[in-house]
Amino acid sequence: MKKVIAIPTENGKLCGHFGQCETFAIIETENQNIIREEYLIPPAHQPGIYPKFLAEQGVDVIISGGMGHRAIQLFAVHNIEVCMGVNADVPARLVEQYLNGALRTGANICNH
Repeated sequence: MKKVIAIPTENGKLCGHFGQCETFAIIETENQNIIREEYLIPPAHQPGIYPKFLAEQGVDVIISGGMGHRAIQLFAVHNIEVCMGVNADVPARLVEQYLNGALRTGANICNH
């Protein structure tokens, strides 16, 4: 099964708030293996833009430290699974943890 996973990044690691990221790591997986990894510069941040942008990239899952409630709702509209409260690490490691069912999630670190 293929899945495309997005991770907001800053300085090569997960960015705590996806709306403040420098790039999105877009990682394609198949049969529990990473088959492609690329970094995309997102459009200028405005409310509601990133969920649409990531849906256009074919994203199935977003791994994030936190995000606003409207973004969470918009990801749901696009049928994108949201994993929040994740600690900063390099994207490939986070995806491997997700694929193995070992990704640690927690509270949404964003308060807006």
